[in-house]
Amino acid sequence: FDISELSEKSVPTQPDGVSPAHTDLVTYYRAHGGYQTAAALVNELMEARDERRLLRVQKQMAAVKLLIIDELGYMELDKRGAELLFQVLTEREEKASVAIATNQPFSEWTRTFTDPRLCAAIVDRLTFHGTIIETGTDSYRLAHTRQSVN
Repeated sequence: FDISELSEKSVPTQPDGVSPAHTDLVTYYRAHGGYQTAAALVNELMEARDERRLLRVQKQMAAVKLLIIDELGYMELDKRGAELLFQVLTEREEKASVAIATNQPFSEWTRTFTDPRLCAAIVDRLTFHGTIIETGTDSYRLAHTRQSVN
């Protein structure tokens, strides 16, 4: 698929280190300013809140055409950080696009978002009028390493 044409919410899901499509997605949006890992985004939101500049950071995020959040599901998010992420997603709902790269099915997102109601609300916002793209099951990095060894 052509990643530059993503125009709605999408949630690419794959095991760790999977797909060239994921690599292309990250490369494209790093260049266009809308890419962050989930941990970095939550940390930025929490720091902005602590420094009383949260509204400014939220406005900057709202201005990005497509916000890519990578590595969601690798670690549990602090409750307050998860709430701030929810605010970003809610602000973008039906206004701007979001793509989430994760290696976890939605049923396991309660490990990342420990409040079940918040987790359900986040999944609800991402999947309403969204597209879920499963990119495969083979590790791209492992296949590349095996190929270069042989």
